Amino acid sequence: MKKNNLQNKFFEELRKVPIIQVACEKTGVSRNSIYRWKKEDPEFSKEMDQAISDGVAFVNDMSESQLLTMIKEKNWSAISFWLRHRNDHYKDKVEITSKEESESLTPTQVLIVRKALELAAILPNNNREYDNRTNDDPGGSSDSDDRGSKDTSSNN
Repeated sequence: MKKNNLQNKFFEELRKVPIIQVACEKTGVSRNSIYRWKKEDPEFSKEMDQAISDGVAFVNDMSESQLLTMIKEKNWSAISFWLRHRNDHYKDKVEITSKEESESLTPTQVLIVRKALELAAILPNNNREYDNRTNDDPGGSSDSDDRGSKDTSSNN
C-alpha cells in the first residue's frame, strides 16, 4: 500500500513539473526505484509516460499564457517570437531569384538550387539518385531506361 501511495504522489509531481529528478526529490523516492518500477511494471511505465505527457502539456500551457501576457505588455521579443512561429507571413523564408531568361537550368544551377532547398529543409539531403541524375544528365534520362533494352537486339 505504501508503494502505491508513493507512486501516486510521484505521478502527481510529474504532472506539475515533468522532470523525473524533481518529482523524485519532492516525493523522497530514488531515481533507481523509479526506473526499476518502470522496467518491471508495464502499468507503472504507462502511467509514468502519461504523467510526463500531462506535465509537458501543463508547462506548454503556462508558457503560452506567459507569452501572451508579454505580448499584451508590448514586449517586442515576445511579439516577434509569436509571429515567427505562428504566422506564415513572418516565418523565415528562402527566396531564390535569377536574372537569366533561359527556361532550363544548367547542371551547376540545378545543384545550387538543390543545395538551397536542402538548407531550407524543403528537400531531404539524402536523395542520392537525384544528385547522380543531375550530375550526369540534366534531363534525368541517361540511365533510367537502359535496363530493359540491353538484349532486345539479339531476340530478332
